[in-house]
Amino acid sequence: MLVTDDRSVLRFVNEAAGLIFPRARPGSAMADVVPAWLSSAQARPAGAGIPTVRGKVEDRTYEAHPTVHEDDTVVWWLVDDTDHRMAREALRVERERTAFLTEASNLLLSSLNLERCMDVTARMAAEHLADAALVIAPSRGRELPVVACLRGESPSRSRIAADPDEVPGLGEALQGFPPVPSRWIDPATAPVWLIPDGFGPVGSIVITPLPGHGVPAGALVLLRAAGSPRFTAEEEVFARLFAARAGAAMSAARLYAEQTSITDVLMRELLPPSLHQVSGVEYAGGYRPSKEHERVGGDFYDVHPASEDGDASLVVLGDVCGKGLEAAVMTGKIRNTLHALLPIAQDHQRLLSLLNTSLLNSRSTRFATLVLASATRHGNTVRLRLTSAGHPAPLILRSDGRVEEAPTKGTLVGALPRVTAKTVHVTLEPGETCVLYTDGISEARGGPMGDTQFGEERLLRALSECAGMPGEAVVDRVQMLASQWVGTGRHDDMAIVAISAPRSNHLSAVDGHTRGRFTA
Repeated sequence: MLVTDDRSVLRFVNEAAGLIFPRARPGSAMADVVPAWLSSAQARPAGAGIPTVRGKVEDRTYEAHPTVHEDDTVVWWLVDDTDHRMAREALRVERERTAFLTEASNLLLSSLNLERCMDVTARMAAEHLADAALVIAPSRGRELPVVACLRGESPSRSRIAADPDEVPGLGEALQGFPPVPSRWIDPATAPVWLIPDGFGPVGSIVITPLPGHGVPAGALVLLRAAGSPRFTAEEEVFARLFAARAGAAMSAARLYAEQTSITDVLMRELLPPSLHQVSGVEYAGGYRPSKEHERVGGDFYDVHPASEDGDASLVVLGDVCGKGLEAAVMTGKIRNTLHALLPIAQDHQRLLSLLNTSLLNSRSTRFATLVLASATRHGNTVRLRLTSAGHPAPLILRSDGRVEEAPTKGTLVGALPRVTAKTVHVTLEPGETCVLYTDGISEARGGPMGDTQFGEERLLRALSECAGMPGEAVVDRVQMLASQWVGTGRHDDMAIVAISAPRSNHLSAVDGHTRGRFTA
């Protein structure tokens, strides 16, 4: 406690105040014995109040609370505020760091793009942790993918042919080992490629791993310019907390990219092929999975061209029990097995028996229905051998609009020890089409009430209206009607294949300029 008169002269100094201000004695002027932040508080204009003030004395912080008496003497009560100030400062720093980590997590997890994650990591580290930051991914060949960022600027990407072991701690960090303390890293040894353009002399460096999901995701390099405060041990620990979040996000992005690449490769093998004319026979196909976000399912079709010895082309359309990815895996197995059995493709019964044995010996409990069609061009006609294995019978669209059901039937594959099937022969005249389809079309539910099957009668009527159309137009027409019928409702996988005998008509130009016309 200090007591002063109206002339800012000390009148009383208690023992505690004497310890804080050793020169303070009664009769001394305040300005001579106490810091300016305190003495200036009492030098106020007449009639003005005296505020509570705060200031430092050596390494401690004090609050001075004044009490003014009627004789204009002022009693100053000094309260040591150091611990409270440090607690408030620690709380402020912790709140800022928590907010920073929350923001970083939100930004990093909002994208599964690896390059974007690296950009966000470098930018946020440069803004909040250092004057500049580099994010270095594990090497691809002889080059290191690097994203560098200066505070207040945009990240820049590059690929650098460099040995990470040139930088103390970098090689270890890229392998996921614990960081090298920054006090052991001499900034003068940093190679040129580690310092972003325009940064200037380096004052201190921190290198920390970016830990991923079981494997290192890269390394984070933080740089502070010469003249800036060096990294403290506490700041290094906080940098590792940030690096843990960034590494997890980068690892997830890299894993997603790898899985996407693998999925794309597998999808290319599972997707139905594009159909066209093969050996004088026209083919067209259409496929719609049960879920719009999926590209494959349990329905499939393939056309295997005739071999050089003149055998017929083999058309396969099938429907695996179930939907989605598991059904697609079974689909791939069946298609690969059938491809291996192509040398006996013209013996439908033997082909189905061997396929059935293969499925029974697999771990899968799924089964499938199939329809096989061997097609051969003879003059202007196409001869078909059709075999159904538990599948809806093929439909024959004649040139006069009649629709016939091929009288073939058989047992499904993958469920019973033996497969039996009946093969029938059909001839297509020019302009006629054989339609193979899965029950996803005939059993599609929709209509005005949303629960009525599309049904075989509607399918037959739709086909009869396609008389004389090319196979591609027939496929488009049936798909359009089935899609309109189900609307936005749920449906099974849908697949359809049209095998057509080409018309004998062709296009010819008139005077070499017009669009042409049909001639017989």
